[in-house]
Amino acid sequence: MTWTVTDSPVGALLLREHDGALCAIAFEPYEVPPASERDDASPVLVETARQLAEYFAGARRDFDLPLAPAGTDFQQRVWAELVAVPWGETASYGEIAVRLGMTPAASRAVGLANGRNPIPVVVPCHRVIGANGTLTGYAGGLARKQVLLDLERDVTDALF
Repeated sequence: MTWTVTDSPVGALLLREHDGALCAIAFEPYEVPPASERDDASPVLVETARQLAEYFAGARRDFDLPLAPAGTDFQQRVWAELVAVPWGETASYGEIAVRLGMTPAASRAVGLANGRNPIPVVVPCHRVIGANGTLTGYAGGLARKQVLLDLERDVTDALF
């Protein structure tokens, strides 16, 4: 496993790859994974940093990266639904549950899986909000979640 660090408007991000795929993005404060090496020239990490810079500049809406998030089958299904939430839009935990063929009552399970997303921003867990439209938990903190949502809204508003 290798890693690098890139700057962003939400603070430094630790990017990790394993076997040629992005496996994690961590917000500050982060811990460098044990038994890993820094590799600022890793093609996957260089491309991830490039695409993140484009995203934060408002020039990228979708990421095109090999991903390998570690998680259960249910978590993988939730994370796939997160990627389907379009740029500049939000969905509630209950809406994600319904998209997975469950009832809205499964929103708590969706929330737990959402909170374990190891690749935030690229797998846009920041786009999931409470049923009443309020911001709810975010592993990177609610301030970062707000910055990400505002970035997407500001760029979308500027286009129309």
